[in-house]
Amino acid sequence: MLICCGLTTLDITQVVHALPGPDEKVVATSQRATFGGPAANAAATAAALGVPVRLVTAIGAGMLAEVVRADVVATGVELIDVTTGGSAVPDGEARGPAVSTVLVTAGTGERAVVSTNATGRPVAAGGERAVSGVFDLVRPGCVGGRERDVLLLDGHHPRLAHALAVRARELGVLVALDGGSWKDGTAELIALCDAVVLSQDFRMPGGDVGRVLEDVAALGPGFVARSRGGAPVEVLDGVVRSYLPVPPTGAVVDTLGAGDVLHGAFAAEVSRGRSWVSALREAVAVASRSVTYEGARGWIGR
Repeated sequence: MLICCGLTTLDITQVVHALPGPDEKVVATSQRATFGGPAANAAATAAALGVPVRLVTAIGAGMLAEVVRADVVATGVELIDVTTGGSAVPDGEARGPAVSTVLVTAGTGERAVVSTNATGRPVAAGGERAVSGVFDLVRPGCVGGRERDVLLLDGHHPRLAHALAVRARELGVLVALDGGSWKDGTAELIALCDAVVLSQDFRMPGGDVGRVLEDVAALGPGFVARSRGGAPVEVLDGVVRSYLPVPPTGAVVDTLGAGDVLHGAFAAEVSRGRSWVSALREAVAVASRSVTYEGARGWIGR
């Protein structure tokens, strides 16, 4: 089983010919509204690949939250929403999910994103209540032949992520991190991880970008990799450095969520029993296909 923990958002995506400048209005050629967030997209990716997956997140309350919850469940993901009572604002109004506004440039697939992420949004606590039940059906060590249980974190909701990572280590569950960016608590999470897959933009405070894999590995994980768009993926497996080529794709339509797809597919293949490198190679192929369709999940069923 794969367990994903982290952020779920409501994504409002509009496709434009060019990003607007100051005081400029542009007309979108299309729009869509659906759930997003690194952990949520990763979970949906794993479900599409046929891997049982459980998403642990904090969505919130109110009408928009109900829409997001229904959208997530429809992808085949088992949802555990650990939103606490902190989801209400002082006047009693329900606080819904974080909303991401996404502008995708037609022709290049490049995207600009504005989001509050988890800041000031529904609270996900890290206590025993939140952790309880998350690891049901998970047994210590390997499960069923070569299959393994995996916990994938995206670094959001750090108290919850830390609590789940500690419990996962106790149960012998492999822990992987989607290293999208450095956040409060990232160092502590990395120390609990077996594998970390970084984005091209990931930076350690005061670190040398040329040694980012080594610097992250020094915190504990035995496997560290970094995606670099269309360039080969950098890999540090123990002390062995290598590169995984990115297969050529057709015309790039939308890069939104490509990193989430990469992490979800990677964790899904690890849960099937693949080695770190083999799982990442397959995940790179899936993510490369995904950018030729609209949205993070447009490739599903194609």
